[in-house]
Amino acid sequence: MDERTGFATLSMNRPPVNLLNLEMFLLLTSSIKELEQNKCRGVILTSTSDSVFSAGLDIKEMYQPNVERLREFWTAFQDTWLAWYGTGLPTLALINGHSPAGGCVLSTCCEYRIMLPNFKIGLNEAQFGLVAPNFVRASFRNVLTNRIAEMALYEGKMFQSAEALNIGLVDELANSKEEGHEKCIKFLQTFSKVDPLTRSLTKQQFRGKDLDDLRRDKKRDMDDFVEFVTQSHIQMKLGSYLEKLKNKSQK
Repeated sequence: MDERTGFATLSMNRPPVNLLNLEMFLLLTSSIKELEQNKCRGVILTSTSDSVFSAGLDIKEMYQPNVERLREFWTAFQDTWLAWYGTGLPTLALINGHSPAGGCVLSTCCEYRIMLPNFKIGLNEAQFGLVAPNFVRASFRNVLTNRIAEMALYEGKMFQSAEALNIGLVDELANSKEEGHEKCIKFLQTFSKVDPLTRSLTKQQFRGKDLDDLRRDKKRDMDDFVEFVTQSHIQMKLGSYLEKLKNKSQK
């Protein structure tokens, strides 16, 4: 955190592609809560990678899982979404690489998204047999029109940076991470004369129903996920996807 401005930059750093496993979700949740306690005035979420913001959920958490850990993993995902979508702090995603699936979820939890060119972003779960849960769809729809969100989820569509800007999935493009960071600071500075409590309460009013829906249905959502992902045909699809990734990395 910059002590002078009160703005913090949080960089994901789980090589090679910032896959979101149980431990990553726990760190993301604890980090935003720590920044809230430290009177931070705004958070920029980005990546140390030059090519990937986050490649999404770690499929290994879902393939042939220990069910107890699987439940912990999904609960941690829910908690991260609640913490980032619900924080009163101004939040930005500086998307400096590809951002599929869970990476896209993190960015849509933020209020503002700045993306570098020639990368892709979207919810591509349909491509490997998964269905985006209600809370993920909620933050996606908060950014896009319902029609665009629905059609994108049907096919698991990934959007190029320019296309993402055109449909409103991101708010600005930047030619470099440095330029993107400057734009993030400029956005945060627009609230310098706005009462933080007033701003936070307004944010809660817009997002409150989505947050309350997950809090109310949290256990059912987890049970539905565990039941779905442990089905044999879903496990086969996840296994095939991991095998493709393995073969691709060996080429």
